[in-house]
Amino acid sequence: MTLSLAAYKEKVLGCWVGKNIGGTLGAPFECKRAVYDFDFYTQDLNGEPLPNDDLDLQLVWLNAVEKYGRRTDAKILGEYWLSYIVPNWGEYGAGKNNLRQGIVPPLSGYVNNVFRDSNGAFIRSELWACLAPGHPEIAVQYAYEDAIVDHSHEGVYAEVFFAAIESAAFVENDRDTLIDIGLSYIPADCGVARGAASARDAHSRGLSWQEARIQVLNDVPGSFGIIGMEPDDLPKDVAVGPMGYDAPGNVGITLIGWLYGEGDFGSSICIANNCGEDTDCTAATLGSILGIIGGEAGIPEKWKAPIGDSIKTLCVNLGDQGLRIPKTVGELTERIIRLAPSFLGSDIVDVITAERGYDVAVNEGGALYSRKQRINTWTYRGFEEKLSQSPFQVSYDFVIFSAIADYAEAPFVQEGAEKTVKIIIDNNLFMQQWLTFKWHLPAGWSVSPGPVVGAGLEQYHCNLGRTELTFRLLSQDLQQARYDVLLEISSQGRPTKGIIPFVFINGQPIA
Repeated sequence: MTLSLAAYKEKVLGCWVGKNIGGTLGAPFECKRAVYDFDFYTQDLNGEPLPNDDLDLQLVWLNAVEKYGRRTDAKILGEYWLSYIVPNWGEYGAGKNNLRQGIVPPLSGYVNNVFRDSNGAFIRSELWACLAPGHPEIAVQYAYEDAIVDHSHEGVYAEVFFAAIESAAFVENDRDTLIDIGLSYIPADCGVARGAASARDAHSRGLSWQEARIQVLNDVPGSFGIIGMEPDDLPKDVAVGPMGYDAPGNVGITLIGWLYGEGDFGSSICIANNCGEDTDCTAATLGSILGIIGGEAGIPEKWKAPIGDSIKTLCVNLGDQGLRIPKTVGELTERIIRLAPSFLGSDIVDVITAERGYDVAVNEGGALYSRKQRINTWTYRGFEEKLSQSPFQVSYDFVIFSAIADYAEAPFVQEGAEKTVKIIIDNNLFMQQWLTFKWHLPAGWSVSPGPVVGAGLEQYHCNLGRTELTFRLLSQDLQQARYDVLLEISSQGRPTKGIIPFVFINGQPIA
């Protein structure tokens, strides 16, 4: 099955128009726990949308992908985050604070971050879906790399869930099928899955959307809606959950709008908005999904006319050079469809011609769901293995081999206390290798079994092609707040040297 350039462009345009509309609708109601009864914008817009981080953060990511293409990963996005994204609130600030200290993703999204399960990642899912239409298996890989910069666990699951739905929506229109596809990429017992199940259960039992909202917010209680309220004004019918545990409930609210809106664009985003909580995020995400499904032409003119085609930014550093920010939804769409052929590669995008542009080969049916791929004779791996990876495991790729540096716990050290780390190496070649592991330690530190260790690496073909080594680091005479420890990995007869930096903080975690 293929997606024509014309159809692809129409759906990408619909995605961003819907995103702009939903974000503008919901912005005035954000951070409030209440039930509303609005069926249209509540402010004078004068032909322009409201600025919103839901959209403009992705404009920074677009610039990263235009430069680095398929190589884009969490480390690259983290550097762009520090350079070009202004806000320091919630998970954004926690992630940036970690990155400044040298703590890399996925540790940056977890360490000292009480907002790791919140909503700031799933609002960034659309770019990856638009760059990988009909290929959720690709979209979720980049959604994961994006989310771990400043989130962990539920925050990551939420972005993966919506990226899969949005990518599949380029070729699949059925609501329940799309939700099932999204669920196939995340753990069945996670909070996001429970929030989705609660919304579907309420709808199937004939509850009103107001009753569904109460059920979802009690099944997966969060606290986003209480941010803008006084304690005495909090409603008594909804539980207050842990600080920052907000993605599950807001995913459920997004689905309430989709389920109860019955396919109508305006009704759907208004129901999501009228449920309160993180209203700009829920309405904007649903607007983008419906915009992909129906295309730009499927969005009623009454919703498009008041905000026009422009993009207004809120969170982007426009003072320093290095970014080209699209000024309109049309420009954003054009840049994405020009980028897609190089991003997806010739196996998916065919030859470009003057007459028809190009076609995108897309998956359909069962191929849209998460499934395991054969790695070699003995090994099958799926996306769930990546998603289940500990937030203390940092991935590196050195061409001839890849590595996971496993801290096992938060990267804090104390005087005289032993720290155990594990190195997991995968062979990327169809031949055996002999590796040397050499530690570069601060003065007074020691490592067991020794500072220089050799290990064989079995071939990738017909074998597991993986080896694991455990090291015990002992820190002494701690006089600094931060320590950098380097592990140098070399392969005999090869010029490649892989350098893995371990960053340790002298102290204890606060979260």
